[in-house]
Amino acid sequence: MLYDESIYMKFLESKTKKQWEKIGIKRRAGVLVPLFSVYSSNSIGIGDVYDIKLIADWCKKCNFSIIQLLPLNDTFYKFTPYDCISTFALDPIYLNLFNLKIPDIKKFLPVIYKLKENFTIKKRVDYGIKKEKLKILWNIYESLEKIPEEFEDFVDKNNFWINDYAIFSVLKEKNNEKSWEDWEEEFKNKNSEKIDKFQQENFDRINFYRWLQWQIYLQFKEVKEYVNKKGVFIFGDLPFLVSRDSADVWANKEFFKMDLTAGAPPDMYFAKGQRWGMPPYNWEKIEEKNYIYLKEKLKYAENFYDMFRIDHFVGLFRVWTIKRDEPENTYGLNGVFDPADESKWEEHGKKIINVMIETTEMLPCAEDLGVVPACSFKTLKEFSITGMDVQRWMRDWGKTYEFKKVDEYRENSIAVVSTHDMTPLITWWENEAGSVDILLIEKICEEHKFDFNFILNNLFDYKDEKKNRLIWKKHIDNPEQVLKTLGKSRDDGWMFYDLHREIYDEKQKFLKFLGEGNLDIKKVTYEFVKSALLKVGETKSIFSIQNIFDLLSLGSYFKNWDKWDLRINTPGIISEKNWNIVIPVSLDELLKADINDEILNMNKKTERI
Repeated sequence: MLYDESIYMKFLESKTKKQWEKIGIKRRAGVLVPLFSVYSSNSIGIGDVYDIKLIADWCKKCNFSIIQLLPLNDTFYKFTPYDCISTFALDPIYLNLFNLKIPDIKKFLPVIYKLKENFTIKKRVDYGIKKEKLKILWNIYESLEKIPEEFEDFVDKNNFWINDYAIFSVLKEKNNEKSWEDWEEEFKNKNSEKIDKFQQENFDRINFYRWLQWQIYLQFKEVKEYVNKKGVFIFGDLPFLVSRDSADVWANKEFFKMDLTAGAPPDMYFAKGQRWGMPPYNWEKIEEKNYIYLKEKLKYAENFYDMFRIDHFVGLFRVWTIKRDEPENTYGLNGVFDPADESKWEEHGKKIINVMIETTEMLPCAEDLGVVPACSFKTLKEFSITGMDVQRWMRDWGKTYEFKKVDEYRENSIAVVSTHDMTPLITWWENEAGSVDILLIEKICEEHKFDFNFILNNLFDYKDEKKNRLIWKKHIDNPEQVLKTLGKSRDDGWMFYDLHREIYDEKQKFLKFLGEGNLDIKKVTYEFVKSALLKVGETKSIFSIQNIFDLLSLGSYFKNWDKWDLRINTPGIISEKNWNIVIPVSLDELLKADINDEILNMNKKTERI
């Protein structure tokens, strides 16, 4: 036995006891799957909710019991899942057209098959599929002679959000997709008389958006029942914030601090910080309304998910805020934490977390990456909520810089090789490990008054000029040589001294962690990928959930890919390559793949189900 299960049983003594009892205290393995990244023989241009059934079938072959999804919320036509127009509504792009809950689909099959023919699956999602899908769905809706009473029941149960969402969506259409802040004053400020008249004049189109939500609700409920019967849980992702241009903000402005935008402070991965554009919550106003906004969101999500990811968990304690009139080219540099008083952070976060766990039986899991305050780790342990332990970041920072042993991971954590915001394993190894981003060097020079050009020319060579990745010059082979080149003492040149200790022999340290002396330090091999996946499975973390791109790296699927293209999202930038990558194998083919037996054996070997 790798670990005595008693280390996990203490979870049943915490405030999340009922959630853990529902899931079960077991070492589990899972897979992170962006739904837009997968497809089946029935998919039309993009994966849909019915494809989750095939993912569950694959999970059973491989001994996975968790399917983690990225947010499925409606983004209108922006297609960035963490910048949605509703924290409630699901995106109708994920509706399966063949399985709509209507009396007769047969007469629409020719046009559906034609759409499928026009939107063949490629390496990147063509999001033009959404408008074409909606055209067909509108024609189907208009053809309905009668909508069942269950639809009205669904609308009544979700009246907190669904009417505002439907009206907002139609107003967006009528205003050529412009932000609500650019609408006529009466609509912008939700004048009741003007809105009532608009509803009367556009009843069918507004009702169409409500009907779409009912349809995807019915499909997803069916899928969840199927998945759960397989012994698999669905792990949903609830975005921490919502787009400024959203139905939530338009309808509930008092719940948001409209003069600010949220982001993240500078760190070693984002030298200038991040500016997200979404308004931070006005928690005081939300509390005044008894947290109904938060409670309703969780209650609705419970229809689809068994577990939920608390996106940007550290933001529950304090969030980095930037004034809206701050120039955008300063990114997240000139911001402050809200609340500003650090002594209030822990109490502030715990109050919100208590509301969450009292509201839902879904198991909460935290995304606790970035600049993390001490109260976050303390609270996660106290509440028995899992954080995230990322393999390449689990190091003895500031001391030996060695990779931590598998029994040094937190038991209340999800161990991962990579996240959706990172390069997968094989890209990191070939292009990033042992190198540093030039922006970080620039930031260090600015902060500590070093000549950037001198540092660049005397300490570093380019590893990849296009991606601004730097490596140490060959003769800078120890940290003392760094100080000698700088002409500085350890006290004055510590930042470059420590950086050398961190990245110079990063690859050698990682191979030492893997315990594989025969692996090639330059090339990615099957044995290398397998070793990394086995190690993450061996950790003390109760859950091990791996990015599907890391799992597929066991095969030869990415042999001819540019490894820089092999990532789901690059945070902090707008890129045509974000949020649209598609795996190079259909789910139908994946069910028969050679790698399945290897994954099954790894999960059994690491005592995970």
